[in-house]
Amino acid sequence: MSKSGKLGCVVVAVDGSEESMNSLRWALENLKLRSPAPDSTDAGCFVIFHVQSPPSIATGLNPGAIPFGGPTDLEVPAFAAAIEAHQKRITDVILDHALGICSQFNLTGKVKTHVVVGDPKEKICEAVQDLHADVLVMGSRAFGPIKRMFLGSVSNYCAHHAQCPVIIIKEKDIVNKRE
Repeated sequence: MSKSGKLGCVVVAVDGSEESMNSLRWALENLKLRSPAPDSTDAGCFVIFHVQSPPSIATGLNPGAIPFGGPTDLEVPAFAAAIEAHQKRITDVILDHALGICSQFNLTGKVKTHVVVGDPKEKICEAVQDLHADVLVMGSRAFGPIKRMFLGSVSNYCAHHAQCPVIIIKEKDIVNKRE
């Protein structure tokens, strides 16, 4: 963060959920970026960060063994390619929606997108470190205790492991502000 209190790099994690898009709106409304110095091009930016699941996780299954003695570790390239193409289409829709939100704030020149494949918890924490983020903003889906036990909480993990401050926007934060 610069001495003026304005931010150089704000990473906003989006996954297509309404909560993540609300966190993007909150960041654009409430966080101020650093302006470039007259002799520099080092302006602040918002990084819209999206993590795709690996194809095997996205399907929730691996192709099973062929009955009656077929190979057990068979890979189906066309199947994997179709899943990857589908995930790319989903990612494109998510990023288009996020960039549409940014255009409402006239900040498209100060916004970058970044997409990786992997486990969201780990990839988000790696990204804030690699990008030297000043702050990470993300939504919270507010899973109940049972879902959280099985699915884990990405926002909770990032709050404890990210190498920068983390702002978690909950739905009630957005509703209270609009009232």
